[in-house]
Amino acid sequence: MSGIYLHIPFCKQACYYCNFHFSTSVSRQGAMVKSLLQEITLQKDYLAGAPVHTIYFGGGTPSLLLADELQALLAHLRATFPIADDAEITLEANPDDLSIEKLTMLKAAGINRLSIGIQSFHEADLTWMNRAHNSRQALDCVRQAQDLGFQNITIDLIYGGPTLTDEGWEQNVKQAIALGVPHLSCYALTVEPGTALDHFIKKKKMAATDPDKAALHFEMLMELLGAAGYEHYEISNFALPGWHSKHNSSYWQGKSYLGLGPSAHSFNGVSRQWNIAHNTKYIDSITEGKVPFEIESLTTAMQFNEYIMTALRTSAGCNLEWVAEKFGTTLTTHLIAHSQPFMVMKHMERAGETLRLTKAGRLFADGIAAELFI
Repeated sequence: MSGIYLHIPFCKQACYYCNFHFSTSVSRQGAMVKSLLQEITLQKDYLAGAPVHTIYFGGGTPSLLLADELQALLAHLRATFPIADDAEITLEANPDDLSIEKLTMLKAAGINRLSIGIQSFHEADLTWMNRAHNSRQALDCVRQAQDLGFQNITIDLIYGGPTLTDEGWEQNVKQAIALGVPHLSCYALTVEPGTALDHFIKKKKMAATDPDKAALHFEMLMELLGAAGYEHYEISNFALPGWHSKHNSSYWQGKSYLGLGPSAHSFNGVSRQWNIAHNTKYIDSITEGKVPFEIESLTTAMQFNEYIMTALRTSAGCNLEWVAEKFGTTLTTHLIAHSQPFMVMKHMERAGETLRLTKAGRLFADGIAAELFI
């Protein structure tokens, strides 16, 4: 089982907090799609014939793709790779793009899962983030998608921002529950270096983020969604039973995936590679028949640390039997020994051959993982 990710590096406008690779000029969108089609051919052997169970259009804003562009990409993927008949095919979308006409097109093209960047249902938050949509569109797009038959919908929400009160965050979560979306991805607002938000905070034009506020919002999130029947299956991801993201789960489970497009990453178990994060250089190189990437061979230590980092974020946790089989008894002993202090603090727990974070420990996931690394 493997997955394919396509990076669509275009946005209508730049959100202040975003550090992903994108351009606000869509003048080369047609050329980019042509290059993606060529890269599909150039990378046809990367997954070594493994069946593809997930396809994910990320960005950027993939909902900017035209009907013929999306259909051409999916058709070429199906002609090049063994795509499973029941493959999960996700497209990230902004609410302002999801008109009834666009939703109808996406459904006809074969998209069966929508990832909608809501971020907040409050106008003040959306304005502060410099989002392109408004609060009415945030509600309307979900309802229209459901009316047109989209069942597999996930929405993104951001918490911890200076304009978002505790009451406002509770309203956001309850609104998502009321809409009946089966999956939510919820992230603390982070200040990434080089972003507009980083610049504004340094210039005292915006308030700095408050980690205590973000921690409280995370605790509220776990409580509200847990009471509503959502499974907290990864630090930032919640789903009703049976609605986990298959694509993202493959990342956390260490399965192979191919990344297509500028800045996209690929992983085959022993090495990781990433394409150049520059639209023009990417297009020029692909036109010459060369994929512009850098590659990194993964040492045993890197593979171990990556497993700890990803597995510990999930409700499944770290499997000690698998660690012993993959890495040997020395690293298994290291993992158990270094987990002991966190079990004493009740931030971790052991159930049989599984080590995982407790509810309290999820607040410190990254720090705990770092202490378990070699």
